[in-house]
Amino acid sequence: MDITHGKYLAVDYGDKRTGLAECDLCGMLASGIGTIREGGMRNTAVRVAKEATSRSCKKIIVGLPRNMDGSEGDRARTVRAFVEILSTLVDIPIEFYDERMTTMVAYRYLGATETYGKRRKESVDTLSAEIILQDYLNYEKNKK
Repeated sequence: MDITHGKYLAVDYGDKRTGLAECDLCGMLASGIGTIREGGMRNTAVRVAKEATSRSCKKIIVGLPRNMDGSEGDRARTVRAFVEILSTLVDIPIEFYDERMTTMVAYRYLGATETYGKRRKESVDTLSAEIILQDYLNYEKNKK
C-alpha cells in the first residue's frame, strides 16, 4: 500500500452543477464530497481551486466527456475551456479522464437504490465525480 499517494480531487463539470469527489491518502478509495453551484465557469473554477487547495490535493482529475466513438464535441470543448481557467488558479497538476458512461452508471445506481426526485438530482453529479475518480485510481493502479 502506497501511503504517500496523496489526495486527488475529481471534478464532473456542469453548467449548473459540478460534482466533486476526493480520494483517501493511499489513493485506494474515492468518496463524493458534494456538488457546487457557483454559477458561471470562472466562479466554478475559483471554487474548485479553493477546494483543491484547502484539501491539500496533489492532483485534479477532470472528467472529459467524449462521444461514444472517442471524438470530442461541444461539451468536451466547454470542459477544456473550464480547465484553462482552473489552471491559472492552481499550481496543482490537472489531468483529463474519459467520463463516457459515468452519468448513466450513476443514474442506474441511483435507480437501484431507489433514489428519485430531488435527492436524485442532488446526488448524480457527486456520484459521477466519484465514479470518475475511482475509475482513474483503478487505471492508475493497474498501470503500475
